[in-house]
Amino acid sequence: MIIPFILEKALSLYSGKEAVVSEGKRFTYGQFADRTYGLAGFLRSKGIGKGDRVAILLQNSHEYLESYFAAAQLGSILVPLNYRLSPPELEFILKDSGARVLIAGGRFGEKIESLFRRKTDLTCLIRTGEGSQPLPEFFDFEEIIRARSGGPLTSPGLSDDDLAQIYYTSGTTGLPKGVMLSHRNICTHALAAIAELKLDDRDNWIHVAPLFHLADAWATFAITWVGGKHILSPDFDPPSILSLMQREGVTITNMIPTMLNILVNTKGVESHDLSSMRAILSGGASIAPDVVKKIIETFKCEYIQTYGMTETSPYLTVSILKENLTRLPEEDQFHYRARTGRPFLGVQLKVVREDGREVKANNREVGEIIVRGDSVTKGYWNRPQETAEAIKGGWLYTGDLAVVDKEGYVNIVDRKKDMIITGGENVYSVEVENILYSHPSLLEAAVVGVPDAKWGEAVKAVVVLKPGAEVTEAELIDYCKGHIAHYKAPKTVDFVSELPKTGSGKIFKKEIKERYSISPD
Repeated sequence: MIIPFILEKALSLYSGKEAVVSEGKRFTYGQFADRTYGLAGFLRSKGIGKGDRVAILLQNSHEYLESYFAAAQLGSILVPLNYRLSPPELEFILKDSGARVLIAGGRFGEKIESLFRRKTDLTCLIRTGEGSQPLPEFFDFEEIIRARSGGPLTSPGLSDDDLAQIYYTSGTTGLPKGVMLSHRNICTHALAAIAELKLDDRDNWIHVAPLFHLADAWATFAITWVGGKHILSPDFDPPSILSLMQREGVTITNMIPTMLNILVNTKGVESHDLSSMRAILSGGASIAPDVVKKIIETFKCEYIQTYGMTETSPYLTVSILKENLTRLPEEDQFHYRARTGRPFLGVQLKVVREDGREVKANNREVGEIIVRGDSVTKGYWNRPQETAEAIKGGWLYTGDLAVVDKEGYVNIVDRKKDMIITGGENVYSVEVENILYSHPSLLEAAVVGVPDAKWGEAVKAVVVLKPGAEVTEAELIDYCKGHIAHYKAPKTVDFVSELPKTGSGKIFKKEIKERYSISPD
């Protein structure tokens, strides 16, 4: 199965149905397909074909969706760029990927000009919106669309094993590494998501998490396949998001936990009519049970926790209840809904000890999650060593530590690299963070290990308070000691106005750890 088939299927069944709503613009599937094929035709005229890389630097927009499908039409490889990166960081990705074309938003004019002054393989710029003065080989996105029309231009010989996208993530060397995803990876995941989430043409999906990240980008393909509607928001402005969800009758979406946490704590959230929502998903990072409760109270719909990786297209688990669990009391059902979840359709998943044997399904023994399946990457672009370190014997080692229960539901306790060892005892930061999130004064929390002369590492909490809330360091430490073993409780607490975030909106724990990495005297 290849990505072009997805759009062809939607076009054959839903040509006159509204497909995309993006900043006041509305397109049917027929119009969306025409625009996509027009962009593909232009790219082909510039010599872009099978295997060529096309980079994209945009906020969420209809042009992003069109670029995903246009690149796939030609068998070329889309390289989504995190627009929060600096020009030198973007330059590295462009050089490493060998991208020849850049599709970029006018609002990133300074970055665009800087990139074209640097030594990359870029030969062509396609710009959306207004911005800086045209550069050599500059083309306006809308002018391209107006000047071209025609049908599909699928690359001859395109197979499901061909690469479709390269997503850059942090590498072990400190340099980004490109995760290679094939047409098979993308299509397998899309079909599994359709089945698991019961997606159909009545669904309206809002893209809030950035489309350069797979926490949301996977829905580009699954929602299109079933003829659903895409609603796009370029910025995360909570009041605007809530109004857009109400106005467009959004039925389902996935957001990063930090986004959901901010959304449900937004002033006036209860005044919005969100009755169209049938399910809300969280993914991309761990989430505290108390935040889950607030999400369910606010949206009054099914809550589904997800876990995945860029390397796995992304979902590996969902907290959807098995039929026998739906007969449990509500409190017991919540226990499962708030867990990392059971294996996603089509994914083989195990939790293993250091010796490779599976842990006992007792919800206590901790091991590393390893996975394999048709949605799992074959490796990293130009990184054979890192590929070999991550994929062993056909299994991808995720680096996530988890327990598994008798029902087959896993629950992540920490990233392997984030586990804290204090006085010889293992402390899982997620467990401590969950306790902190249950305190009524806290909005956000991150727990890290810091160097300590006595204990080796000490548990430190870095927190953000809700507006107007007050609590002392001693009170928070005592609160934790009242819920978990004393050695797990933070020894110190820092209060900050905000926690650093990654480009996708997740709390950036690596940066927090680096702030406190100075060894004690």
